[in-house]
Amino acid sequence: MKALLVKYKSVVKFILTFLSVYFVLTLAYKYYLDFSDGSKYYPDYMTNLVAQQSESLLNTFGYETVLKPHENELSMKLIVRGKFVARVVEGCNSISVVIMFISFIIAFAGTFKSTFIYILAGSALIYSVNLFRIAILSIGLYNYPWREDFLHHVIFPLIIYGMVFLLWMFWVKRFSKIKKKELNA
Repeated sequence: MKALLVKYKSVVKFILTFLSVYFVLTLAYKYYLDFSDGSKYYPDYMTNLVAQQSESLLNTFGYETVLKPHENELSMKLIVRGKFVARVVEGCNSISVVIMFISFIIAFAGTFKSTFIYILAGSALIYSVNLFRIAILSIGLYNYPWREDFLHHVIFPLIIYGMVFLLWMFWVKRFSKIKKKELNA
């Protein structure tokens, strides 16, 4: 057993680092959600911000959009041209995807400076692409409501998770301190 741990030390270190960072960030995010004041920013600040920015983006695209708090659940309703098309819930704010992204980058850390800059740039890119994802999904649901399952459960997760995967691969190839021979060991 000890020989296996020594042989796969870098893999074990990656897994433990990833899980530790993911656990700490997820716990911090849960704490934020549990103690966020929904009276000022409903349902929470980040979800409200994403909903408002999605509304602005849709209006910029020429789709008259109104945002309203949902009466029966913790979400914001996106109403495009008078038609209720989507709910922006906590899971739509991209924070959980950013947490997963950060955990991976830290587990494959490069220098402090490059890691920090890549985390900031990658997180901003994920957040921005997520806004476009919500806007395009809303336009798709407005024009093709019968394609809801395909759009929401296939195409748009593919966009966001595909981009995160490409960011990870770029990071590992260009900036990570992990040597190729360690990965092939």
